[in-house]
Amino acid sequence: MAEINTTQGVIFKRIDTREADQIFSVFTKNSGKIEVLGKGIRKAESKLRSNIDIFSLRELEFIQGKAYKTLTDVHLLNGFSNIKKNFEKAKVAYKISETLDSLIIGQEKDEEVYNLLDETFNKLDKSKNLNSNVQLICYYFIWNLLSILGYKIDLYNCASCKEKLKPRDIYFNSQEGGLVDCDCSNENGRNGDIFPETVKILRIMLKKDWKLLPKIKFQESHLDNLRTVSENYLFCHRKSKFDILN
Repeated sequence: MAEINTTQGVIFKRIDTREADQIFSVFTKNSGKIEVLGKGIRKAESKLRSNIDIFSLRELEFIQGKAYKTLTDVHLLNGFSNIKKNFEKAKVAYKISETLDSLIIGQEKDEEVYNLLDETFNKLDKSKNLNSNVQLICYYFIWNLLSILGYKIDLYNCASCKEKLKPRDIYFNSQEGGLVDCDCSNENGRNGDIFPETVKILRIMLKKDWKLLPKIKFQESHLDNLRTVSENYLFCHRKSKFDILN
């Protein structure tokens, strides 16, 4: 008789396959990122169909086969129901899931990543329905995930010359791995400007200061700058991940 395995994890992705199956991507507490096959789960008579959903925390039971893990039972721990009721929150959840999937390659236990994902979905679920608030939660996840994976940037010293940064004339350079001052940016290039307000937001995010983060007052241009800087740095490390595989 096949051994039944039990794990707790956040379901962050699902793909329809074959006639009625689905594959669920789950970031688990004890095994990292895994994929579990729900056989016949899209059939109306499937007993598991109503018990599993994307963007939820579940306890999963599965059988390990030669090619894949097959789901046998599932129990709800946290449905994060507000995420699925709100369009902006759902968009952020998809962005978080896409980022996680692109940066985590293979199955490896990482409880720090698991805790970050669970924490972020909880904050997103409970946040006020303001677009700026949910966007900050998205970038909170991205920058803290990059930090856990070894790509934390120095927000206080120049990435090139290591001198202490001044409040003005700071630029962002993905290749250098962080912020550079005016002299170093002229010498080594830059990806673009980074506003002092953006640096402040990043510092608060990487300190995980949830009390201060929602109180930040910023303009739409600051959020646009944060988006540009985040996408540049994320693209750089997504590319490096795929370069390793090729």
